[in-house]
Amino acid sequence: MEEALEDPPMSAVLLDHCHFSQVIFNSVEKFYVPGGDVTCYYTLTQHFVPRRKDWIGIFRVGWKTTREYYTFMWVTLPVDLNSNSTKQQEVHFKAYYLPKDDEYYQFCYVDQDGVVRGASIPFQFRPENEEDILVVTTQGEVEEIEQHNNELCKENQELKDSCVSLQKQNSDLQAELQKKQEELETLKSINQELEQKVKEQQDGWETELLQLKEQNQELSSENEKMRVRVDQLREQLSTQEKEMEKLVQGEHGNTEQLERLQWENSQLSLSLTEQREHLKKLERTVTELKQKEATAAKKQQELMDENFDLSRRLSENKIIYNVLQKEKERMERENDHLKSENRRLMSYMGLDFDSLPRQGPASDQGRAGQNPALVYGNPYAGIQESSASSLLSSKKCPTCKSDFTGDICDHTLEQQLVQTLYCPICDKSFSATETQIFEDHMFCHSL
Repeated sequence: MEEALEDPPMSAVLLDHCHFSQVIFNSVEKFYVPGGDVTCYYTLTQHFVPRRKDWIGIFRVGWKTTREYYTFMWVTLPVDLNSNSTKQQEVHFKAYYLPKDDEYYQFCYVDQDGVVRGASIPFQFRPENEEDILVVTTQGEVEEIEQHNNELCKENQELKDSCVSLQKQNSDLQAELQKKQEELETLKSINQELEQKVKEQQDGWETELLQLKEQNQELSSENEKMRVRVDQLREQLSTQEKEMEKLVQGEHGNTEQLERLQWENSQLSLSLTEQREHLKKLERTVTELKQKEATAAKKQQELMDENFDLSRRLSENKIIYNVLQKEKERMERENDHLKSENRRLMSYMGLDFDSLPRQGPASDQGRAGQNPALVYGNPYAGIQESSASSLLSSKKCPTCKSDFTGDICDHTLEQQLVQTLYCPICDKSFSATETQIFEDHMFCHSL
């Protein structure tokens, strides 16, 4: 046999004997002489199509997976798959690569997916002068085989009952998962409504505050202009008074000019009085605006408090949403695990999970009748494990005395959710007794 450039396709999974009849090995000797080449003859049945990566290996009797081959050879694909003459094939094993001990071996045809499609009767590598060993089965062994067969039938029935229970549990979990999904959808809609309401309130507050600031700036500007005008009128009045004093002291003015000056002085006094009254009105208006601004600030503080409450409710809803999302993922993983467990149990019992319900697999006697070419069967094919690796273990909660599966009980998860508060901004956690600290912490984020 030439040196292989790569390892053949293999599988670490225990194999199903129902595929062993698709390739039939012919003219297999009970023993082969050591030191000589060995030719393996085999026949492809009409239901099997060979592929490029198929191979034939020599396995020691009692093998469990296709990784336990001793040596192998790649198969040669027929030129015409529809011809009956091409169904008869052969491969040659060089003596150098054959086993040197006297253990029992057998040929196995493995396809490129690592699935065994045929197995030969056992044979040995020993000289011709050794006598064949006659295997005698006693009555006690026959009874032991029958007892073992009865135990397997009983175990098969138990596995069927377990499968029905797992299917019921699977349907219950699917219903609960649907309920959780509906709750998630409801929480999503509530969160969207709360976020929309908060956004609208914030927009209204910002618009009203901006209008108040603009009005305050306009009044302040007008107040400043009136102050400048009052100062100008005061300076003008002071100048007129000084001129009048000069005219009186100098006794050089006439009466008409004095009256005119007095009239102008009275007009200026009247204008000054009006300006003062207007200034007082402006001051009252500024005071009212300051009161409105204080009222608006107080209202803004109340709205900020309300916004803080809404934010806290929103964060609590987000926490509940995250917990429900994790619960949903956990239940989906558990559901997938149950499905894989059901498939594994179905495969172990020879059933097809996707076509349930249907009758169980045919008996070994029926399969032997369908393959008359396997005269000796495969008595040395090894013993598969007769029971599943592990089923889902149920636990009992010490508080509520209810059965549950997974890592934590549902009411324990709810208690943890109630007893812990999480900050939606920095993910800091607080216990239920630290409510005031949690509110102060959230208020610091809003500053």
